[in-house]
Amino acid sequence: MVKVGKKIVKYRVVILILSVLLLIPSAMGYFGTRINYDVLTYLPENIETMKGQDIMVNDFGTGAFSMLIVDGMEDKDVAKLKEKVEDVDHVTKVLWYDSVSDISIPESMLPDKFYKAFNSETGTMMAVFFDESTSADSTMDAITQIRKIAGKQCFISGMSGVVTDIKNLALEEMPIYVVIAACLSLLVLLLAMDSLVIPVLFLLSVGLAVVYNLGTNIFFGEVCYITKSLTAVLQLGVTMDYSIFLLNSFENYKKKYDSKDRAMAHAIADTFKSVAGSSVTTIAGFLALCVMTFALGRDMGIVMAKGVVIGVICCITTLPAMILVFDGVIEKTKHKPLVKSLDKASGFITKHYKVWLLVFLVMLYPAVYGNNHTQIYYNIDKSLPATLDSNVSNEKLKEDFDMSTVHMILLKNGMDSKEKTQMLDQIDKVDGVKWSLGMNSLIGPTFPESMIPSNIKKMLQSDNYEVQFVCSEYSSATDECNAQLDAIQKIVKKYSPESMVIGEAPLMKDLQDTTNVDLQRVNILSMAAIFLIILFVFKSISLPFILLFVIEFAIFVNMAIPYYQGVTLPFVASIVIGAIQLGATVDYAILMTSNYQKQRHLGKTKKDSISIAHKFSMKSIIVSGCSFFAATFGVALYSRVDMIGAICTLLARGAVISTIVVLLVLPAMFMVFDPIIVHTSKGFLPDKK
Repeated sequence: MVKVGKKIVKYRVVILILSVLLLIPSAMGYFGTRINYDVLTYLPENIETMKGQDIMVNDFGTGAFSMLIVDGMEDKDVAKLKEKVEDVDHVTKVLWYDSVSDISIPESMLPDKFYKAFNSETGTMMAVFFDESTSADSTMDAITQIRKIAGKQCFISGMSGVVTDIKNLALEEMPIYVVIAACLSLLVLLLAMDSLVIPVLFLLSVGLAVVYNLGTNIFFGEVCYITKSLTAVLQLGVTMDYSIFLLNSFENYKKKYDSKDRAMAHAIADTFKSVAGSSVTTIAGFLALCVMTFALGRDMGIVMAKGVVIGVICCITTLPAMILVFDGVIEKTKHKPLVKSLDKASGFITKHYKVWLLVFLVMLYPAVYGNNHTQIYYNIDKSLPATLDSNVSNEKLKEDFDMSTVHMILLKNGMDSKEKTQMLDQIDKVDGVKWSLGMNSLIGPTFPESMIPSNIKKMLQSDNYEVQFVCSEYSSATDECNAQLDAIQKIVKKYSPESMVIGEAPLMKDLQDTTNVDLQRVNILSMAAIFLIILFVFKSISLPFILLFVIEFAIFVNMAIPYYQGVTLPFVASIVIGAIQLGATVDYAILMTSNYQKQRHLGKTKKDSISIAHKFSMKSIIVSGCSFFAATFGVALYSRVDMIGAICTLLARGAVISTIVVLLVLPAMFMVFDPIIVHTSKGFLPDKK
């Protein structure tokens, strides 16, 4: 690897030029990658609700629908508004009560159930259907256009409105995330480093890696907005250590060799060995997300793991080139370190290891209990500010029409009118069902289907299915709504086994069922992968258990805090945090363990080995933890999208907790289990002469 290092040093100017030129295709890839703002599309394609979505597109030419509420407007003006909405690109049809009969016909002559479904004391409501999916760019553009046409008297509810607001909010906030993370990371590095230029070079190197990573996402076609929002923040937090390690190694070799080029070549070789080893645990944590049946895990896992690999490559190519090119400026801007020796603090910690062990034992049960009882929510719109148009509209729907969500029944053709009426009557009796509507509801049960207007029949019936609607008073992703869906599903399947219940609430129920399984799967796989890595690195039977136990304790503490705060977490945060915190912070424990192993191998006593290892590792662990904290904390405070803010809050807090636990608890573990460690691990005892 030293030979490779010499080549990198020799061609440093060429490397810098190539690094800049690579920004051009990366920028093209970045802007060419589509962003998906609907996390429900990541559900498994083989589940019934997802199949139902495809049937709606293929059989009915409808991929999404929204409820448009109109307040205080004359019926004739509502009819004109309806015509304008129908003219919007990608709106296929608009269903209002004038779709069945002329608005001049008295209300008393209309089917009571149908009229009440579309009217309240304050206004009226119409269903707007789109020709593409909920999160299609065309659907979001149509929602934006309808909002402009409708004005302040109108409110668009439904998932398409939520996704449109997510897009607008994410586009507004994403650039700010990067600026906040970069500025706070720069502040930490300025405090930790002894040069004013080095922190800037570190950020430039990591920044290049981030751009390359985002640019190469074009090969996937699209990525989730959560992935895109977190990529720069996480990559900055987890790969900054590699830059610090390279600089420390370079400074050490400069004392040994007169030539800076030679010193850097050896530093590159050393860095690659160390960073390649430590990055494997981080990559393993991210790749563990790929086993999720909820495909968002694969989306995040691959992009984040790719970012770590690109970060390692930039660390041993671009960064050394930068440091050598700007070495003169670096030397001129050097100053005394602001953070002085931590030896006294380290000595105090290792001396009082029994205290930290006692604190650990006292906190263990509350941490595990809190972790197991933290509440999770699955309702997507809950992660957004209440002031957004979609949430205001959903609240309006609830207040004026006493409805929270609408389920759709894809009824397989073949049932007669009487059976359909019986089925809907049974559904009406299910708790929380406000009304149910089928084609028969439009004309009344006493009239034959032949009297249904042809345009309505085309809208609600295909060669294979008929669409029916069920209005629920319960909000999506609640226990009441899920129980209601189970009851409706049972009734529908009794009458027609091939029929299905689809829509926003059924999708969220499937989301809950899917991610509950994924959570356990991801945690088990990430722990198993990192267990094997530690086993291989240290050739030890005992150390994988000890190191994993320490970091898992830190994760339990982190996840328990929301329970004791009474905070409910979005489902995404609860799934990814375990794998990411484990993969990103187990390096702290590995670093200290490596130093402890070296000292024991040199023949030092247990106490001296642990004390020296702690002193050697303490500053690096603190700087690393603070960098991770800085990259995520500011975003956590700023973001108004709770799915992003909650993940960053957990990561920022997790970095601090892992740092504290590794510095306090791990040395105590070494003190207690040293006799077991040295006899169940290779390289902890001196070589026999």
